[in-house]
Amino acid sequence: MSDQPGRTVRKLQRTLWQQGHSDSSDDVVAEEVAVAVMYNCISHVVMMATPADLEDFAVGFSLTEGIVPGVDDILDIEVTEDPRGLVLSIMIPEQSFAALKDQRRNMTGRTGCGLCGAETLEQAIRAPKVVGNEQRFSHTAVQTAIAAFAPTQKLMLETGAVHGAAWCDAQGNIVLTREDVGRHNALDKLIGALQREKISNSGFVLVTSRASYEMVTKVARAGIELMVAVSAPTALAIDMAADSGVALVGFGRTGRHSIYHGVERFSD
Repeated sequence: MSDQPGRTVRKLQRTLWQQGHSDSSDDVVAEEVAVAVMYNCISHVVMMATPADLEDFAVGFSLTEGIVPGVDDILDIEVTEDPRGLVLSIMIPEQSFAALKDQRRNMTGRTGCGLCGAETLEQAIRAPKVVGNEQRFSHTAVQTAIAAFAPTQKLMLETGAVHGAAWCDAQGNIVLTREDVGRHNALDKLIGALQREKISNSGFVLVTSRASYEMVTKVARAGIELMVAVSAPTALAIDMAADSGVALVGFGRTGRHSIYHGVERFSD
């Protein structure tokens, strides 16, 4: 496998107006590129993404979209440059590829879009994977992670333009963070990194975005028992959390958070 991440930021000139005065200066802007995802040399989807941690994205996307059952079913990953973006070539076993061809769809994924190209309601609203019910969580751990999250988002601090997803251990210590212009991409990168680095599922995910149906679905597919979002959940996301057994926290802010499913699993 070879990972060839591109440049994640670019310096561009801007004019800042402030209190009646205008000044020109350089600004650091996040890169956003088209990434064509191919399976066994056949085009599957084009995503707008941050050109970093693309092997993690390949693994996470393949798992959370149900294209392969496990990380060992990803045989090879190669990133190549194209004049219009990047090509992410993923090799999978013939059995998985045959199943993918049966449900193949052509779509262009916009930044932050998780259902672009779904042709039927059955494709869009999938039955959730049910996660375990072994872990218990503490409010203190959730607050510890929320307080420590911002400094781990290096690209966000530099540009102000990306989402973050962090893996937190049972005590709320942040183990790793992944970032992307797309919130789904950031989560896929994180899940891919967890699988590639064989990090224990004992912990929880913390994301900078709202808790949407697709985000909960991805977490459930990865077998993760708790997702904490800094913004609001949708009603469908709460329904999906209840159906899958994922504990769901929204409005994760310093000093407060709201539990929308799984409150019986929390203690001080």
